[in-house]
Amino acid sequence: MLVRYFGAAKAATGVGEERLPGGRTLDAVLDELRARRSSPGAPSLATVLDRSSFLLNEVALRDTSTVIGDGDVLDVLPPFAGG
Repeated sequence: MLVRYFGAAKAATGVGEERLPGGRTLDAVLDELRARRSSPGAPSLATVLDRSSFLLNEVALRDTSTVIGDGDVLDVLPPFAGG
């Protein structure tokens, strides 16, 4: 799967996107990501993920038991501020 990071999630990971193995639930993917260290000086990735919403192939994903396949795109969208 392709995971794309935006805003604070991009700052925490230090990358805009990465490939991860598919065939896992959103819960499993989030557990893997939460176990990682954040980039120096960036917000905690675990904290960012806890506040984020997710899109699977450009559709809102709320069911964390959804299995994400190898060809899917998962967007990590932290809260945005601004005007």
